Amino acid sequence: MTSRSATVRQRPDHRPLLPRPRLIEGRPAGSSGIRWDRIARLLVLGVCLLVMLLYVRPVVAIFSARGEATTRKSELTKLQRENTALTGRVEALKNPAALEREARSLGMVKPGEKAYVIKGLPGSP
Repeated sequence: MTSRSATVRQRPDHRPLLPRPRLIEGRPAGSSGIRWDRIARLLVLGVCLLVMLLYVRPVVAIFSARGEATTRKSELTKLQRENTALTGRVEALKNPAALEREARSLGMVKPGEKAYVIKGLPGSP
C-alpha cells in the first residue's frame, strides 16, 4: 500500500512541485517587508554622491589655480620685458655722454653755466 503523503507530485517536465509559501498580509511568511536590496542600492548611491560632492571643491580649486597661473605667467612676461628695458637703460646711462644728454633734457646745467629760457619760439608752449 502506498500513501499519498509519501509521493511527490511532479510536473510534466519531471521537476518536483514545491509547496507555495504561506502569505501573511500579502507577504511571504517570514518576510519582514524591508527590501534590503533596494536599501543597499540607495546606500551605495548615497555614498557615491557623497564622494562626488567631496571632489567638487578640489576640482574647482584646480581650475581656479590654472586660470591664476595663466594670469601670473602673462604678468611675469610683462615684468621681464620691463626689466630688460630698464637694464638696457641703466647700461646706456653708464656712458657719460648719454648721462649728460639725459640731464640736459631735464633742464639741468653744469656748475658755472647759465640757463636761459627763450619764450615765444614756434612749437614751444
